[in-house]
Amino acid sequence: MLESGTDMAESPDDILRALADPERLSIAGILARHDHSASELADDLSLPIKRVRQHLNRLTTTGVARLNNDRATYRLDAETLRWAASQVGPPRDAGLALGAANDDEEAVLRTFFRAGRLTEIPMKESKRRIVLERIAIEFDPGRRYDEKEVNVIVGRFFNDYAAIRRYLVDEGFLDRDHGEYWRAGGRVDI
Repeated sequence: MLESGTDMAESPDDILRALADPERLSIAGILARHDHSASELADDLSLPIKRVRQHLNRLTTTGVARLNNDRATYRLDAETLRWAASQVGPPRDAGLALGAANDDEEAVLRTFFRAGRLTEIPMKESKRRIVLERIAIEFDPGRRYDEKEVNVIVGRFFNDYAAIRRYLVDEGFLDRDHGEYWRAGGRVDI
C-alpha cells in the first residue's frame, strides 16, 4: 500500500494489530522516547531477548519500528503511525468538503463519513437528517431518476443503498412514483 511518499506495505489494520499486543505497545512506547537496541529493550522490559526480537520483527514488518543505519538500534517511525491515522480518520476538512453549511453539520459529517463513505446511519434523527441532506445533494432538482440510478448514487456512500433510499423518501428528501424518484427537499448547492 504505497501512499504519498511512504513505503507502507501493510494496512492501517495490520499496524493496529501489531500494536494491540501489550509487549509490542510497550516497546513502541520506549522507542517513541529514545532509540534502543534489542538487548536494551529486553533489559528495560524484563523480557527474554528472543521474544523482544520477535516483537521487533513484527513492528519492523509493519513499519512501526525501523532499524537504524548502525544495524543495532531501533527507532519508532512516527510517520507510519501518522499515515495509518490519516487512512482511517477523516481528513481535516471533511465536513466542509462533504457539503457542511456550518460547524455543527461539519461535526456530524466528520463523525459519520470516512473517505467519502457513510460508516453508519445515525440513530438520532437530527444527525440522520444532516447525513441524508448531504446525500440528497447528489440528486439534481427537477431531474427524474429510475431506481437503478438512485441505487448507484446512494451506493457510492453506503452499501445498504435500499435503507438509505427509504430514509431519503421517508424524510422528504426524495419523492417517488411508479419507479421514478426525484429530489423533493433539502438544500440546493449553487
